[in-house]
Amino acid sequence: MGASETFTDAVERYHRAAAEFVKGNPAPYVALWSTRDDVSLANPFGPPIGGWENVRPTMERAAENWREGEVVGFENISTIVCAELGYIVEVERFTAKMGGSPDKTPVALRTTSILRPEDGMWKITHRHADSITTARGAESVVRG
Repeated sequence: MGASETFTDAVERYHRAAAEFVKGNPAPYVALWSTRDDVSLANPFGPPIGGWENVRPTMERAAENWREGEVVGFENISTIVCAELGYIVEVERFTAKMGGSPDKTPVALRTTSILRPEDGMWKITHRHADSITTARGAESVVRG
């Protein structure tokens, strides 16, 4: 990518955007995404979806769940980067008011984010986030 953005720079931008997202502001986060049809999102509020026309409004709705959030930290589990693709696996920790709650609550999300270079910038092509951050028994995957 030459003098273009490094993967580390992209992850730092991503973390700053996440700090805005948990305040209810999706704009910096949305700006980091590829707008190609092959993007996908699996957020903690709904099933996996694909295509920019679905991903963008889903992210914007997800941001409406958060207010007055503050990042506590990002625990990196794994980072792999090559010329055409990079990914990070992290546990994101923050506090935020969720839904109609007047109180902040601690939140931890297990996340996997995949990025690719597009026009000199690393763009997000997939994000998976869920609240599984501790070991669970096999019965936890069975729907009753």
